[in-house]
Amino acid sequence: MIQVNMLAAEGVNFFRVLVVEGGGIGWLLWIISVVVLALGIHYFLNIRRMNILPGETLDHIRELFGAKQYREAIDLTAEQNDFLSYTIHAALSEAPHGYGAMERAMEEAAEERTTRMLRSIEWLNLIGNIGPMLGLLGTVWGMIGAFFTIVELGAPDPKALAGDIGVALVTTLLGLGVSIPALSIYAIMRNRIDALTSEAILAAQELISTFRPTRKRPA
Repeated sequence: MIQVNMLAAEGVNFFRVLVVEGGGIGWLLWIISVVVLALGIHYFLNIRRMNILPGETLDHIRELFGAKQYREAIDLTAEQNDFLSYTIHAALSEAPHGYGAMERAMEEAAEERTTRMLRSIEWLNLIGNIGPMLGLLGTVWGMIGAFFTIVELGAPDPKALAGDIGVALVTTLLGLGVSIPALSIYAIMRNRIDALTSEAILAAQELISTFRPTRKRPA
């Protein structure tokens, strides 16, 4: 903190250092950072319990199953868009074909929805891996500029050389600044998807177990 205050007192313009000195690659990384922020907000709002395993819907379906109001359960799950309702509706649609068909339909529906959610967050994984590469590209570009500055001027002015080195350091920093949040959000969302979908599948299996045929005891 003391060092930052000293730099500020000496007239260091951090906006210029972090935004202007990064050049085109730096601007690109700033734009990507805004995209990461927007995606993070979108996923935190959409990948949550109320959209995967809403407690109110679960209780309502249990009540309908307990009262054997299966037609009402089909209508209810058709209207809802959450993960649990989607899997239960797929299972109930196959009820005329037996319990085995219901289980397969439920598993296929659960896998489809889970895969769709995992694919949607892959953008964060992609950005998290590309960010350091873009930072490294800026680093190499800055070092090349520094090299040619030395070649042209022989013993260059430190300020001229520092500009190229600044590009190298700033783009490296920005690349890491993009990658770390992106990969962190990706890991959080992936774990959330795994946990909530697994819980929803167990709840769905428990609900449709009422359709499992009972084995007759031998006389």
